[in-house]
Amino acid sequence: MLVPSTKTFLLNPVQFQGPCMSSTVGVQVIRLFFSFLFFSFFPFLDGNLLEKVQILGKIVAPSDLDAWKHFDAKNWLLFSNVSRLVIQGNGEIDGQGAAWWNRDSDGKPTALAIHDCDGLQLSGLTHINSPKSHMHIVRCNQASISKLNIVAPEDSPNTDGIDVAYSTNVKIHNCNIGTGDDCIAISEGTSNIHIANIQCGPGHGISIGSLGKDGMSSSVEEVRVQNCHLKGTMYGARIKTWQGGSGYARKISFQGITLDQVHKPILINQYYCNGKNNCKNQTSAVQVSDVLYQGFHGTSATEVAVELSCSENIACSNIVLEDIDIRYADSDKIAQSSCDNAHGTSTNTFPAVDCLEP
Repeated sequence: MLVPSTKTFLLNPVQFQGPCMSSTVGVQVIRLFFSFLFFSFFPFLDGNLLEKVQILGKIVAPSDLDAWKHFDAKNWLLFSNVSRLVIQGNGEIDGQGAAWWNRDSDGKPTALAIHDCDGLQLSGLTHINSPKSHMHIVRCNQASISKLNIVAPEDSPNTDGIDVAYSTNVKIHNCNIGTGDDCIAISEGTSNIHIANIQCGPGHGISIGSLGKDGMSSSVEEVRVQNCHLKGTMYGARIKTWQGGSGYARKISFQGITLDQVHKPILINQYYCNGKNNCKNQTSAVQVSDVLYQGFHGTSATEVAVELSCSENIACSNIVLEDIDIRYADSDKIAQSSCDNAHGTSTNTFPAVDCLEP
């Protein structure tokens, strides 16, 4: 499927649905030229037809909310059950989300959702102004996501860059992401995730979670975040879990992180609450363990540069900090650390993290 350059296509919510099981990616290329007018209906694609999508032009979502009323607004563009799907090009996907940003977040569409697409390759595109998250990657194993530009205003709510859930062996690298929420969020059911060379900011940093909402059991493990630069973000490397959940977040590493006036550079928050829920104290919690923070350098926009706020009942364990040098951007004050029921070690860290328990 080719979206040609120099063209802009206005597209209603559409699904591209498999199963597609061809062993050769991109041998068949189908050229579909979209109308400049709204589609009232776009048929599903099935069989072995859809394998490669090349976007060289621009795809634009309806900006008038009335145009959505006859559609399921959960997703704008949805690809599902397409094995070895390739989406690439230097084109642009514009969610025109401004009209949605003051509405309830549960009613907003994600711009691009990709479900059950093993062997996914996504690269090169620019994604802007999604109504909600720019991209949901769900149940996609052996995926590669690279060289994306994802942009939305700093004050646009819930406009995560890349959200990943229920997926394994996913690599996200060499992307520029600046939004109103998490640059990248790694959610439940994920393992073996490698994130590298990400330019993040503005936004809420790179997050594990949130996990354990509404008493759910969540599991995340084997996540590596390396060689990333965060500028002006609300958080840096963050793990966030709700009270009352269960499961684990473990074997997670953040290494080689450069910080430029990040508000909370290192944060574990097991009391996460989005402000809309009545968040009462609960005894159960998602267990956080085996977390490495290594090679953090730069400045914090707040006095507390390291905050490890762990459950009263289920402590964080084996939290390791090494080679940390985070200075308070206000040169008249000294950066601090804070811990609550966190166990581990710190070596060569500034600020000192003496509050860690053995």
